[in-house]
Amino acid sequence: MTKGRAKQRVPRRLAYAAWGLLLAAGAPIGLLALRILSGRASTAALAEEWAADAATYVYVAVSTAIVFVLFGNALGRRADALAQLATVDGLTGLLNRRALTERLESEIHRTQRHPQPLALLAIDLDGLKRINDGRGHQAGDAALRRVSEALRAACRASDVIGRWGGDEFLVLAPGSSTAEAERLAERIREAVVAHAGGLPLSVSIGISTLAAHEPSLQALVRRADDALYAAKRRGRDQAASRE
Repeated sequence: MTKGRAKQRVPRRLAYAAWGLLLAAGAPIGLLALRILSGRASTAALAEEWAADAATYVYVAVSTAIVFVLFGNALGRRADALAQLATVDGLTGLLNRRALTERLESEIHRTQRHPQPLALLAIDLDGLKRINDGRGHQAGDAALRRVSEALRAACRASDVIGRWGGDEFLVLAPGSSTAEAERLAERIREAVVAHAGGLPLSVSIGISTLAAHEPSLQALVRRADDALYAAKRRGRDQAASRE
């Protein structure tokens, strides 16, 4: 499921723990090698040596595995946390601008290889300054979080959602024509009202589609921004499209 999050992958804490378990298998082998090198065991009788002191080898393997797995898990958790900080917006939990840009470029390249409609929605929270000035910045932060919740509720699993910056969000809708994107915009507007939680929330939305004559991320975003400004000029709380 995309919903504005990074692609799902095996968490590093599990991957690192698995590598730790694999590396731990070398401990009893290393112990046996030391015994051979020190002359306390014979290479000609490896099986007998292993069987004669099986409890020691099992103890070494298990204890080393526990240590390596715990250590790998701890390192993996730290790596997971750092990776999340690099890709996720801390306030809304959506993709941040850097990660969103990477996903947008990836989807555009994929669309160019396998032609299909591709729509971009630029979404701006109306009157965030008014909320901040009248109710405080905590209310403004709450408003941004509620809009992000509305986006998750209204968008499809295949849509890519992120916070572009400030009070602006982007939704990339693969496989969506302008008409389908306009219907998605209406669902988003309705979801924002449903998730308002007592705050005076509305959004203006600009819609653009990937053009064959100008198939770039910059052009797609620029046309969506132009449509967004048109929606604001018309009175806000509405959507506008630009091919």
